[in-house]
Amino acid sequence: MRLPFAKYGLAELFLATVVCGLAGVLAAWLAWPAAVVPLALWLWVLWFFRDPQRQPPAEAGVFLSPADGRVTDITAVGTDGELGLEGLRIGIFMSVFDVHVNRSPCAGVVERIDRHRGTFLDARDPAAWGRNESATIRLGCARNGEVHPVIVRQVAGLVARRIVTDAKIAQEVVPGQRIGMIKFGSRVELAVARSMVGEVRVQVGQTVRAGQTVLMTEPRKGGYA
Repeated sequence: MRLPFAKYGLAELFLATVVCGLAGVLAAWLAWPAAVVPLALWLWVLWFFRDPQRQPPAEAGVFLSPADGRVTDITAVGTDGELGLEGLRIGIFMSVFDVHVNRSPCAGVVERIDRHRGTFLDARDPAAWGRNESATIRLGCARNGEVHPVIVRQVAGLVARRIVTDAKIAQEVVPGQRIGMIKFGSRVELAVARSMVGEVRVQVGQTVRAGQTVLMTEPRKGGYA
């Protein structure tokens, strides 16, 4: 049976178990009520690195949320962005209380992964989009004989200091597949080419879940816009 913890956090889980265990023994020896503190810390680390099973919706032609959290912005992007053409970007803020495992929003092939060293501003700060440390995963999504770009961008935050990107170049991914994690609060963005955007199903302030919440659909009729 698969453990309900993210494989990306096994080192932290082991370290927390050792440190909190030793601290708990020492605290219990000095004053047993103090042992509650390391126990609570250990339980919080376990909870933070939780990785629940997710079943993507059966609906075809949709883009799923790549992260748990709250939608902070829905923005049109131009040709000067990572997509290289006009599109739509949805930003999601993950607090330290959210599941931090990131998932693929759709089926596709990993074309490129770009890593950018930067600052660690609060992920809710508008300047964080262009200045913070990040990893950009570019997927190629085949539709009607054409390959359309889809971008998942992992952005570090004020507390988050490590971005894990599990995807590999030329790897085929399916909707809801685990592709990485950002440790301790951050931001994840989904950018889709305008030709692939049909209906946007979320709004700013809405809570979403990785691999389950539909952020937007592909055009339903009349081909691509």
